[in-house]
Amino acid sequence: MKYYINEGSGDYAVSDMILTKDLPTTAGSKMLDGFVSLFEAEAVTRLAAAGLKVAGKTNVGEFGLDVIGETSYFGEVTADDGTLRGAAAELVKDGKVPFALSVDLNGAPRRAAAMSGVTYIKPSYGIVSRYGTVPCACSSETIGVTATAAKAAEVLSIIAGNDPKDGTTLPAEKYDFNLNGIIEGRKFAVIKEYMDASDEGQREKVRLLAELLRSKGAEVTEISFPEAKAVAAAWRIALAAETCNNVSRYDGVKFGYRTPDYKDIDELYTKSRSEAFGLLTKAVILYGSDVLSKGRYDECYDKALKIRRLARNSADRLFAEYAALLYPACTKSSYTKAELGDSIDAASDEAMLSSLVCLLGLPCAVASGVQIAADTLSENLLLAIAAAAEEA
Repeated sequence: MKYYINEGSGDYAVSDMILTKDLPTTAGSKMLDGFVSLFEAEAVTRLAAAGLKVAGKTNVGEFGLDVIGETSYFGEVTADDGTLRGAAAELVKDGKVPFALSVDLNGAPRRAAAMSGVTYIKPSYGIVSRYGTVPCACSSETIGVTATAAKAAEVLSIIAGNDPKDGTTLPAEKYDFNLNGIIEGRKFAVIKEYMDASDEGQREKVRLLAELLRSKGAEVTEISFPEAKAVAAAWRIALAAETCNNVSRYDGVKFGYRTPDYKDIDELYTKSRSEAFGLLTKAVILYGSDVLSKGRYDECYDKALKIRRLARNSADRLFAEYAALLYPACTKSSYTKAELGDSIDAASDEAMLSSLVCLLGLPCAVASGVQIAADTLSENLLLAIAAAAEEA
């Protein structure tokens, strides 16, 4: 099993989407093979100030766009039975490192945590600085932590807080994360549309967590969220549009892969990008170009932004009644490379479950294979639920 692309000695792992000065950062792409940054991510700097050193860079799918790392230029990570796994989640599961940082772009770290049976926390958008991450969908991407609930609370307390280098960070200088969120007496909702989109194995995980919460004195109810499909469609449009703009910097001129054979500047751009990007990344770029084009902007991208606003209003109404939403992290119980192949549809299909927290910047946890989404700045409740699931 290939956990690392680049390995050293240290205390924790970071995904290959997070910049470090001593190790290459490739974002799982041939385009950045061998690239070494001149600066490091703010999260890495803050952990270094706390006396912690990076142990290595974990393998990711190209630019974090795929299901669970299957599109990595360096090869996928698999378990002994041939099913796909996430490198960071497997490292933590096997006790190789106490925690790992990942960039949550399209839900891959959440699916990986569910497959490996470990806890993962994605904080609210703006809690942790994005400075020093490989940018794709800047309105959504967040650094998350794979670790036990207690360790995740400790790590988030170190890396969270305002960063002047990232204008999207929230103003608070420091956040106190702990496991003291109250479960007893709270109301939780299971989302029917997301349950219907998943197989029986994933639905059973949700039922088991719901029973655990009931045993802790909570009330759990299944509800309908009719906006689910519209939210997923809006997220696919936003993801493609923002990624299309962000990866335009990879042109074979300034840095990254450059084709060895070209006659003029146009051929340099075209061949460098054609040879270095994988099929899924190319598809996202093309779709992003389409939804941003003059004839399609209003009916696609502009409408997606309107759906984001309406979805936020709907979420506000839900969170006024329910403390958190429960639903599967994956549509299936396992994936194989042969099954996914070079499919450009699989990641889009999985966006049905990953899109809500991406589009709205909500915090979420994965515990016992279940995705738990809550309102902004509700991390302590999510940590408490994750801790209860670990104990059970």
